[in-house]
Amino acid sequence: MIRAEDVSKHFGGLKAVDHVSLEIAEGSITGLIGPNGAGKTTLFNTIAGLYAPTGGRIFLDDEDITGLKPHQLFNKGLLRTFQIAHEFTRLSVVENLMMVPAQQSGENLVNAWFRRGQVAAEEARIYQRAQEVIAFLNMGHLADEIAGNLSGGQKKLLELGRTMMVDAKIVFLDEVGAGVNRTLLREIGDAIIKLNQEKNYTFCMIEHDMDFIARLCDPVICMAEGKVLAQGTAEEVKNNEEVIEAYLGRGLKNKEAAV
Repeated sequence: MIRAEDVSKHFGGLKAVDHVSLEIAEGSITGLIGPNGAGKTTLFNTIAGLYAPTGGRIFLDDEDITGLKPHQLFNKGLLRTFQIAHEFTRLSVVENLMMVPAQQSGENLVNAWFRRGQVAAEEARIYQRAQEVIAFLNMGHLADEIAGNLSGGQKKLLELGRTMMVDAKIVFLDEVGAGVNRTLLREIGDAIIKLNQEKNYTFCMIEHDMDFIARLCDPVICMAEGKVLAQGTAEEVKNNEEVIEAYLGRGLKNKEAAV
């Protein structure tokens, strides 16, 4: 689904992403882990079009998407969420969902004035879709709640729902579990698995909770200092000597030597 070839992103002399090559297979839930400052979010932002890469190429379904803007990638089915949810705080949950589809006919002034039937019919379809998403995510009790009143975890669930309002091919999730209580985190995990298995969504997710990663992700990719350090199953990566050293500052061999 996604192929990054020798991708770099530099900020002056800082090499935040340094010649990274990786693949995200269609239908997978790929985990991206690494210590703070490893370059994970910068890589996300580069693939998702927020940053233009300093070097390298990025492909979506073998189409070169290097340098495309977020709205162009959105139209191609590449979506991302953020560590801090970006909801419309004064709109309800259902209204937040209805805002997502692009190029709605009601956004055109002429249509709003002279083609009200067309606009109303389209809004009815979008409303129905929003209700289906709310039901899928078990958020019916929150449908009319103002989004600014939601808990952090509920806002993350709403962000996931917004990706369902369009035909997404791949969704990048940036720390969907950050600040979320364990009960709601399990619900979010259930929703991701359900979208993957029933809707064939492809996911790539940054996450620090290794139990959450182990439950959902295969493969897992570990980054450190802007580079890919290791890749494999969650268990393989967790026990990789270089990964342990990147997180803890010294590996098992050094620990044994010290003992």
